[in-house]
Amino acid sequence: MHFQQLQYFVAVAETRHFTRAAEVVHVAQPSLSQQIKALERELGADLFLRARGNITLTDAGEALLPLARRILADADTARQEVQELVQLRSGRVRLGATPSLCTGLLPDVLRAFHDRYPGIRLLIEEGGSHDLVRELARGALDLALVVLPLPTPSPALTTVELLREDLVVVSSPEAPAPGRDGRQVRIADLEGERLVMFRHGYDLRELTVAACRAEGFEPDFAVEGGEMDAVLGFVRAGLGVAVVPRMVATRSGRGLRVTPLARPGLYRTIALAHRSDVAPPRAARELQRMLLER
Repeated sequence: MHFQQLQYFVAVAETRHFTRAAEVVHVAQPSLSQQIKALERELGADLFLRARGNITLTDAGEALLPLARRILADADTARQEVQELVQLRSGRVRLGATPSLCTGLLPDVLRAFHDRYPGIRLLIEEGGSHDLVRELARGALDLALVVLPLPTPSPALTTVELLREDLVVVSSPEAPAPGRDGRQVRIADLEGERLVMFRHGYDLRELTVAACRAEGFEPDFAVEGGEMDAVLGFVRAGLGVAVVPRMVATRSGRGLRVTPLARPGLYRTIALAHRSDVAPPRAARELQRMLLER
């Protein structure tokens, strides 16, 4: 009994037609009929009652059908399991993240993932949440770390909250400390400060500007348009202060004064997103697990 014969048998049983079954399994109809006859000889029983325009299962065929389906399903499961194991020895994961997360959260997790799965290539794309959501939707990424709420909510994406991160104010140690007492900064205190601001489309820009406007003032930009590394560099040079995630400030604290925001402060919610209609590859799911368990 051959695996291929069981495929042909199930196709005929489901279509009740030899020609249509041959089309389903992409084989010539005479070849399919020969394999079915060979299977019947092997089993010592007819599997089909063949009448003009009417093909039905015999008792032997009825008995074989659920077993054949189970064998084919088990074979498919085995194939998938092996392929997934192979994917953990080679392959790739396409991960999108905001630049601040690439600086703060990802280095330690990616190092642990690479140590465990050195054969997996990690392809990282930096961008704002809006851009990353678009790349996920078109299938260019397997996973993305985005800031909630999403700029454009999408039912085609599944998001899992990963962490809530405090924002802090960074400034040059050579400049006067921001705030009234130097120990914490209120959002209202930023009205008298020159800000180093991120480019348009950056989640931190929208969050900071919205907080300032909620206090009744428009922020004053000393420099704007930078990515994370540029913003931190401009702050070190004394051009102004910036509002950044605590993890980034902690990692990049050399040459920076870090001052917390007074209560209620500002924070952002980070989530891990993937498409709802397509399961991520095995390697991507493993990276997802490590991020959620970090």
